[in-house]
Amino acid sequence: MTTRLIGIVVATVAIAAFAKPAAGQALPRTADGKPDLSGIWQAVNTANWNILAHTAEKDVPAGLGVVEGNEIPYQPSAAAKQKENFANRATADPESKCYLPGVPRITYMPYPFQIFQTPGHIAITYEYVHAVRRIFMKESHPDGVEWFMGDSRGRWEGDTLVVDVANFTDQTWFDRSGNFHSADLHVIERYTPISANQINYEATIEDPKVFTRPWKMSMPLYRRLDKGMRILENECYAFGLEHTWLKPPQ
Repeated sequence: MTTRLIGIVVATVAIAAFAKPAAGQALPRTADGKPDLSGIWQAVNTANWNILAHTAEKDVPAGLGVVEGNEIPYQPSAAAKQKENFANRATADPESKCYLPGVPRITYMPYPFQIFQTPGHIAITYEYVHAVRRIFMKESHPDGVEWFMGDSRGRWEGDTLVVDVANFTDQTWFDRSGNFHSADLHVIERYTPISANQINYEATIEDPKVFTRPWKMSMPLYRRLDKGMRILENECYAFGLEHTWLKPPQ
């Protein structure tokens, strides 16, 4: 854990140095004129520990939070459930079981991800447990299915990639602090490039079973420009099999 925290600090300094937009810098674009989001990106914050503002604790770095207004509008029964989740977070957090972390959480886990972009299809590959998202640009959501990562359908609004994500399970959390949702979760993501090396990321959250109203989180994403940068492997189940549901082949 200490090594991971040190890595985050080092990455913050390295990424920030490259992320400053140059004056008059034009956005890279694809052949069809859309912003080219291709490349390796990473959020540099502590939202995976807690999406709200929080102080430092053992193995938990302090953070300013990413939720607008620093408040999650839980229904009373859901607020009680969140407190129960927090009390049992060491083993109840789906991340501790090596589940796919869901959306938007996978975006701000402390690992990079890579975007591959075509006019009709955008794919995102993540370092964490080889997770993959496919964002289809022309089809609608299918009926009667659910996934840990939800089902992603995209469109462009000017220079902003808007991704409508639905068909979730209730088996993921927003962070390690027990903030949760039901299977009725609906997420609208917005990826707006600020410069060639920075994206403003927003996620609007709706879930009428858990929250009293929609709410939003936002954060910058930075392009990783490290020499030889690539997505590596992070096989969660290989680190402490006795605590996970996933077992390797015998």
